[in-house]
Amino acid sequence: MHRVAPHLDIPIRQDDLRAHNLVLTFRQIVAAHDTPISRSELATATGLTRPTISRIVDDLLTAGLIVEAGPARSGSSGRPRVGLSLARTGPAGLGLDIRADVLSACVVDLTGAVRHLDFVPHTGTEPATVLPSLAAMADRAVQAAAAENLTVVGATMAAPGPVQDDSIVRFAPMLGWRDVDAGAALSAAISPGSAVLPVLVGNDARLAALGEWHAAGQTMRNFVCVSGEFDIGAGLFLDGAQLSGWAGELGHVMVRSDGPSCACGAAGCLQCYAGLTAILAAATGRGREDGSSPAVAIDTLVSVGDPRILDTLDDAAVALGIAIAGLVNLVTVDTVLLGGSYSLLASWLVDGIDRELRRRVLSANWAPIEVRPAPLGPDAAVIGAALSAVNRVREDPNGWLARVRSR
Repeated sequence: MHRVAPHLDIPIRQDDLRAHNLVLTFRQIVAAHDTPISRSELATATGLTRPTISRIVDDLLTAGLIVEAGPARSGSSGRPRVGLSLARTGPAGLGLDIRADVLSACVVDLTGAVRHLDFVPHTGTEPATVLPSLAAMADRAVQAAAAENLTVVGATMAAPGPVQDDSIVRFAPMLGWRDVDAGAALSAAISPGSAVLPVLVGNDARLAALGEWHAAGQTMRNFVCVSGEFDIGAGLFLDGAQLSGWAGELGHVMVRSDGPSCACGAAGCLQCYAGLTAILAAATGRGREDGSSPAVAIDTLVSVGDPRILDTLDDAAVALGIAIAGLVNLVTVDTVLLGGSYSLLASWLVDGIDRELRRRVLSANWAPIEVRPAPLGPDAAVIGAALSAVNRVREDPNGWLARVRSR
């Protein structure tokens, strides 16, 4: 067990104080992003004395969490100050994701840079098939990371549905999963020859939003990332902080009361009109037959000028606009990112969604909302999952220091 920052309602012991100050200092280095920060700047930002900062920095350097970079920015003449940056070796996070046609695995380092990205085609959705395949990918990713002097400290799997206790997928309608303890199954399946790897599970839409937020330099304050793969989900950031909890299942918001039955058990859900498989089925009368992803099949139909797919995409954009407008009337966002496979189809969706938002959002006339494709697209969820795993060290490095000292 390692000590963390103390609660305010208990006595502060010396070890607790050291742990607290280390977290405080390290978070300043993390927040500096790619800009090296000096020891004196750390002292100013934290209010700690320079000797205390020097001891903490020495601990972080010894643990391989930071490196001394080039001279930090300076507004005065004299000796340049040595900057400190996050190390690109040491702790890393592993992300796992399930898509319509492939499984994916990703490793990011402490800076958030992608160091490994792997894809394996799949067709089945049964947990007994999917989870062992993901575990095998995790083993390969851990080995690839080790070859670059990275140690995977944790993993996160992205799941298309509500998750409880960071492990149990309660209901993923489009996968057909109910009460699947994916976290425990993956932890048990990963190679016993390696150290125990904690595996958490998170909602794929929220993880995709985290990935997009990080890719944007953490500058976006109020946005929603609407992802379409198996299920349609919405990840929200408000005032620069991510909204957590059970919410986010945008695909199961009703858009037409007389609509068809949905896999979730309700009727008229957005998923029935704007889900990728629903779009493809409406345009062709059948699902994908060649093993390609629905997004690729849809794009192929668009490329040959199939009029049915263009009409169906316009209908999907209207349904998406109705659902998103209801969301935006409740919370304040200025940007709608079309993530996942929607990013590949954005050219045929943006105008229809924007039209519905301007019609239905009460504040649209004086607070316009930008609708655009998300930069990371289909890779956002797996990258966000990997970031979620390494963020455990970024938020509190004491566990990593304890691990280094015990070697």
